[in-house]
Formats: sequence, structure tokens, C-alpha cells
Amino acid sequence: MTAHLAPRRITIATRESTLAIWQAEHVRSRVSARYPGIAVDLVGVTTQGDRVIDRPLATMGGKGLFVKELEGALRDGRADIAVHSLKDVPMELPDGFVLAAIFAREDPRDAFVSNRYDRLSALPKGAVVGTSSVRREAQLRERDPSLRIESLRGNVNTRLARLDEGRYDAIILAAAGLKRLGLGTRIRALIEPDESLPAPGQGALAVECSADRTDILAALAPLADRGTTLATSAERAFSRGLGGSCVTPLAAYAEWQEGRLWLRGFLASRDGGEVLRGERDGDVVDVEDASALGLALADDFLRRGAHRLAAA
Repeated sequence: MTAHLAPRRITIATRESTLAIWQAEHVRSRVSARYPGIAVDLVGVTTQGDRVIDRPLATMGGKGLFVKELEGALRDGRADIAVHSLKDVPMELPDGFVLAAIFAREDPRDAFVSNRYDRLSALPKGAVVGTSSVRREAQLRERDPSLRIESLRGNVNTRLARLDEGRYDAIILAAAGLKRLGLGTRIRALIEPDESLPAPGQGALAVECSADRTDILAALAPLADRGTTLATSAERAFSRGLGGSCVTPLAAYAEWQEGRLWLRGFLASRDGGEVLRGERDGDVVDVEDASALGLALADDFLRRGAHRLAAA
């Protein structure tokens, strides 16, 4: 980036949870390390998804509730960029906004957290499992229909506290969040993708900005991780092709290595009674290739009846 294009100050809009602040600070440290002359500030924003934690996200409009107010801060000039967990970002951004960079992915897996049992397979019949994700719920119910799946909202520490109060036999969280907060010791077992396929974009951080901020786009481009960008572009294209949202029990996970991408997808009924799985791989050199791979897998699912499951 040439000097005359460099912004002199960048303000980051972030949610005010401990994890969101960690993520924003991580982006700030990366920007400051590459551009020591740029001042980087944070502005906290409380979103509707943070304010209302006594109802499932699916009944409130989805994970986009974590994003809208941050986009408002970009729109009215309070911030230049917003930092998101990519899995919370809707598949279609509002007009005038783009993802400027996707950073290197943390562990994309789900984590099994329990004070009583050391792994998912050790849960007894009728065990109470807490999760806020219909994707996790469907995969848990497919595995063991006897499990009692109960809603679990709030920030990471709130969820752990509710487990410690004895309300649940186990809870399922994203491993990335626990590790970023130094809470990796709470993980009793990591759930491999073969057992519970992650949400599209899980473990990755995304930076959003206004599409006309060419200075921001130029500054952040070198900080993007190519492998993560390609993998998550395929995952999000798969979800987009099926009309996925947070009320859809949909999962996708891609791995990129040496120019080749392997994408796995999952779609189910919420009770786990009906399940579609599939995979596709191919040579991928750019985001367009990755998105095409994701859409091709979505087309495979549609040919196999995915319309009915997605509509339900």
C-alpha cells in the first residue's frame, strides 16, 4: 500500500463481550504490527443479539443480530471497520458492505465441555446437553435421539457458569472461542468434523468495511490468509446456494492444501431424522473457484431433495 493511500487512523467497531474484544484486539495488533504509523482505536457496540439472551437466536432473526448494529457504526462514520466471527456473518451482506479480509483460522472444531463426562460417546441416555445451534442440535439428535437438547445463550463465561451450576450434563461450544480466551483446559474433548461438521466459517475472523473504502481494502489485503479465505468462501457459497441461515441445520467445512480444496457439507431436519451429506473436491486458485465448488456441492444437494429440508 502506497503512503498516500494509507489511512492515518482506523477505528474498529466491536461487540463488547470478552471474546469479541479479544478478536478486535487481535486485529488491532495485526494492523499495528504491519503499519506502525496508523493509530488504531476500538469502539464498543452492544447488539440486539447481546441484549436478549433468554430466547433462541432462531426466533429473533438469526446471527445477523450480532452484525447489524456494527454495520450501523460503519454507515454513520463511528467506525471504519467491524470485526466479526465469520460464522456469525450472514451469507449475503447488505449493499455497500464487503468483507475486506479473512484472517487465519483457529481450530474450527466443536468442543465437548463437561464436568461429568470425558467425551460425547460417554453421555448416558437422556443426558441434558446445552447448545444455541440448530446445526449442533441436529447432529446430536442424529447421533442419539434420547439426548435432551436445551437452549444455551450468553457469552462464553456465562455458558460455562451455567454448566458449573449443574444445569447441563455437557455443553457444546466452538473450540476457537475457548482457546482464544485461554479456556482450552475446559475442553474435555474436541469433536472431529466426521462427528460434528462445523458451521461455515467457524474459527475464522472477518473484517467488514464499506465497499467504497479503497484505502481500508488496500491496507487489509496483505493481512488476509489465503487458505482460510478460499476454504471459507467455499463453505459460505455452499450455504448460500441452499439458502442457509441460523434456522437451518446446515454445516460445511473445507480444507485447502497445495492448490486443492476438499469441501464437506451437511443438511438435516432439526430432529436429525433426515440427513443429507456430501463432498466435493477440486483445484482452486482463487475465491471464484472456491465459490464455484461450494455452489456445485449445493447443486448436488438440491438434486437430492435439499429444497424440502431447507424450506422446513
